[in-house]
Amino acid sequence: MEVQAQVLRIINKKSKKEQRRKNVTRKVFSRLEMLEGAKSIGAGAATIALAGAVVGIGNVLSSLIHSVARNPSLAKQSFGYAILGFALTEAIALFAPMMAFLISFVFRSHKKL
Repeated sequence: MEVQAQVLRIINKKSKKEQRRKNVTRKVFSRLEMLEGAKSIGAGAATIALAGAVVGIGNVLSSLIHSVARNPSLAKQSFGYAILGFALTEAIALFAPMMAFLISFVFRSHKKL
């Protein structure tokens, strides 16, 4: 009987260690899943800036049309400023997907062993 009791104690100790190990890996997996979810939310939020760029381009074009309608003699100068406005707004529109790709693919969330 004593031998069986000792064997059961050893088995219980091993199983407790395994349970602790499993609990730790569950915590790590849940943290990794949370990081993956946060990365997806961040990438989605970064692409929202594309909508802002579209609105900005619309405002630049609208302002160009209004300024040419008010003063046609300054159409060439206004067009130069409009092109500058388009370029700056387009730069923001290019930075948004770049940040989304950086968040999605460059920032690693896996744990190195």
